[in-house]
Amino acid sequence: MRFLSRTIATVAAAALAAGATTLLPESALAGTGMPSPWQMNLQGAATEVSEYIHWFHDWLNVIIFTISIFVLALLIYVAWRFNETKNPVPSKTTHNALLEVAWTVIPVLILVVIAIPSFRLLKLQLEIPQSDLTVKVTGKQWYWSYEYPQDGGAFGFDSLMLDEKQRAQAIASNKIAAAEAPRLLAVDNEAVVPVGKVVRVQVTAADVIHKFTVPSFGIKIDAIPGRLNETWFRADREGIYYGQCSFICGQNHAYMPIAFRVVSAERYAAWLAESKKKFASAGDAAGKVAAAAE
Repeated sequence: MRFLSRTIATVAAAALAAGATTLLPESALAGTGMPSPWQMNLQGAATEVSEYIHWFHDWLNVIIFTISIFVLALLIYVAWRFNETKNPVPSKTTHNALLEVAWTVIPVLILVVIAIPSFRLLKLQLEIPQSDLTVKVTGKQWYWSYEYPQDGGAFGFDSLMLDEKQRAQAIASNKIAAAEAPRLLAVDNEAVVPVGKVVRVQVTAADVIHKFTVPSFGIKIDAIPGRLNETWFRADREGIYYGQCSFICGQNHAYMPIAFRVVSAERYAAWLAESKKKFASAGDAAGKVAAAAE
């Protein structure tokens, strides 16, 4: 009975957890673009893919909750109906063809029902639509490099996490709003993309395996040296969206955040013109230093 009580408690806890994340409103559980204090659910969705992921997650929770309640009720009934007091002479029944068919076929049907939207989600994630913009991302120990190869005068830059002093200075100088500069996520150079445009993201690595993850975009893809992986997103609202490397890649794995700022087409054009000058100049300076060293 002690084992049975522990089993019932475990199933009940799982059912309550599944029900809690499904029934509570998302706005009360998690923010969009970055983690929230005491977060219980997924970060808010900002793309079509992440919205589908959220729906699929909640729908699966309903199935899990239903199965858990059924199993809990069955365990309670069995413990009550077939205990030693009520059954001093135990039944010697060993087979029930109908029951055995049922507990084989019903789980298979449940898996088929789950598989249909799962395959739709995979198709949505893997089939990249005609892109408006390509951003190449390279994971390094321990920061990210971004390249914009499609835009005239192609340029690239490194994006490193701001330490506490740099973060405080950036906030004090109004380079970034305090609400948009969470600790251990704010970076010196954000990747900027226009709202409502399909962004193709090409991901690779220069040293070890990293994983490029932005929860609000619903993207999570390996960055592997010598291999170019692709994913995509189309942000439907402006704002700052953070992610992190989610594959243990070395000593400073926890300190390589990802930051995308989604802006209007006008602001993106202005940023593009400014960045071509800024980062092209930085590249020229680096080249001159390298040449001088030789």
